[in-house]
Amino acid sequence: MQIGMIGLGRMGANMVRRLLRDDHQCVVFNRSPKAVKELEQEGAKGATSLADLVRQLQPPRAIWMMVPVALVEQLIADIAPLLAPGDILVDGGNSWYGDDIRRAGELAARQIHYIDCGTSGGVFGLERGYCLMIGGELNAVQQLDPVFRTLAPGIGDIARTPGRMDIGKDIGKHGGSTAEQGYLHCGPSGAGHFVKMVHNGIEYGLMAAYAEGMDILRHANAGKNEHSADAETTPLRNPAHFQYELDLREIAEVWRRGSVISSWLLDLTAAALAKDPVLETFDGRVSDSGEGRWTIQAAIDTSVPAPVLSAALYSRFSSRGEADFANRLLSAMRFEFGGHVEKPK
Repeated sequence: MQIGMIGLGRMGANMVRRLLRDDHQCVVFNRSPKAVKELEQEGAKGATSLADLVRQLQPPRAIWMMVPVALVEQLIADIAPLLAPGDILVDGGNSWYGDDIRRAGELAARQIHYIDCGTSGGVFGLERGYCLMIGGELNAVQQLDPVFRTLAPGIGDIARTPGRMDIGKDIGKHGGSTAEQGYLHCGPSGAGHFVKMVHNGIEYGLMAAYAEGMDILRHANAGKNEHSADAETTPLRNPAHFQYELDLREIAEVWRRGSVISSWLLDLTAAALAKDPVLETFDGRVSDSGEGRWTIQAAIDTSVPAPVLSAALYSRFSSRGEADFANRLLSAMRFEFGGHVEKPK
């Protein structure tokens, strides 16, 4: 199948490579000509502009946008006038689902189909495949099934979930589920990014749980350290209970094997600790790209308690120094009411 790809960053370029391996024809465009030239050498056709990309695609065209969320609105505004009725535009980034609903309606007025596709897989997607969560008109989604099938991981060696009925050889056709293949039409416009939004919110919580648990293990030797005996320091009640020098690399490794908390995230954690046991190459500033915030807002709007995901999001804010003023104010109040002087860090 022929498809255009706009955005050749960490994920977009590897998605093109995966498509080329399965004999899809890819026309690519990126703000950096270097990225285009690299993929031209691997079999893609390069475009020098959006108009050039559209010209090289046979109608009805399918164009996949893999760009940061902040660039999507302008990109759609630039490319929509170049498209024709029946063309399909896919947003594979992490847009807010509410924007998808609006964009789908605006493009429908031009008879252009809009698909929102939450894409998970990161830099490992080239080999592992990408988990795809898709929203939009069923007919348009079905037209791109060959592309989704190539990008997705496939069943692979993952054991089937007990209790699922045998969906047979025609998986993905005639209404059959494609979930076991690693891609799924979740519903109408916005549904794909809604599912990906919550996926990323859960990811925040899982990452925070591993990080906090490992930090507790790291401090299991607290009883060996000297502690101040003053009014500003909570005493360690039982120093004898905290005399362990635990090797986090080995603990992460053993948890990977047979543990109920084993996961790909734990695999990545073990790999990071194996390379850098004390993580000296990281400052601990953790970004959030929006999905965690949107997940919490959806939880508030629908009255769903989500304390774990909320705490994980706020932890990321704190990691970037956003709590510094609040902490200084806490210290100031303690000084005002009790004369408490800050202890040096």
